[in-house]
Amino acid sequence: MHTELSLPGTREFTLADFDFQLPPELIAQHPATERSASRLLDGRLKAPVDRVFRELPALLQPGDLMVFNDTEVMKARLFGEKATGGKVELLVERVLPPDPLGLAPAHQVVAHMKVSKKPLPGAVLHMQGGFTATLLGRWPDEHGALFRFALSADPHALMLAHGHVPLPPYIEHADTEQDARRYQTVFAREPGAAAAPTAALHFDEGVLAELQARGVMHAHVTLHVGAGTFQPVKVEDLRQHRMHSEWYRVPPETAQAIEDCRRRGGRVLAVGTTTVRTLESWAVSGCMQGDTQIFITPGFRFQVVDLLLTNFHLPKSTLLMLVSAFAGYDTMRDLYRHAIEHRYRFFSYGDAMLLQRAAHA
Repeated sequence: MHTELSLPGTREFTLADFDFQLPPELIAQHPATERSASRLLDGRLKAPVDRVFRELPALLQPGDLMVFNDTEVMKARLFGEKATGGKVELLVERVLPPDPLGLAPAHQVVAHMKVSKKPLPGAVLHMQGGFTATLLGRWPDEHGALFRFALSADPHALMLAHGHVPLPPYIEHADTEQDARRYQTVFAREPGAAAAPTAALHFDEGVLAELQARGVMHAHVTLHVGAGTFQPVKVEDLRQHRMHSEWYRVPPETAQAIEDCRRRGGRVLAVGTTTVRTLESWAVSGCMQGDTQIFITPGFRFQVVDLLLTNFHLPKSTLLMLVSAFAGYDTMRDLYRHAIEHRYRFFSYGDAMLLQRAAHA
């Protein structure tokens, strides 16, 4: 099922409303020494409270339900060259399922392609590691911005052996062994993402054990985060923005856990914006899995999520619009101002904040 929604509220805001000036030194280039040692901005009250992430269990109540995104980041960045010797870089966005009839080429992927001159369909790229990638065309159609390739062997095996961690564009160093460990959640189990669900990077086994001891329940969804999550919106009229597509799934046991949480009077805490997108796509469409292009802006009415744990997001990004819709636009402006003044670390390897759904959302 494909979910693309035109949501209320976009007439009231323009792109400029979601811009802000961020000192470059606040963009975290490396993770905190320990996952749970990151800072946590508690934005649930009228005045923000500065905390440490490992305090999170004490802020929740027995019977609350935390929902995590269990996607696993693929080593999705692949390097190679064209037959002419020109350098090429692929960033795998998703691995396509095999053709059930066996008529289409095997081992297909959809990828971004960085190259000086784009090759024509049928071109064979020679990739580092000794495998090939044959260009089949654009995706999802001839006007698409992404490209469809057939690799010469199983894509997941090739990425695991020869790929690189797809660090975000604002992280300036090449990927390292530390990134292979830390740009991945401790509960990742469903390979398919080209970017990490970053709010979940703060959890370690100690925090998870404390949450369990406190009686906080947990459940999982899957949303394979795409590289499009880093793309800024470029049109002033938000109604003209076209969201990238991401695949999601809500397991039946998670749907049941949410129902049970409601019955006992607990709150649903989404760990990260990807979990919000998954749960609210399900609520709007009624479909427990499929592709979503849901665009959440101020005016959206949330049906599932009560609390949100999230990192600090890029200016002019759809994720900043989402958290503004959730906690309230003025609240988010105040919290971001506080975070900058108090030198919080921003973006994927940065600090986190805890938000409560605004009354009007």
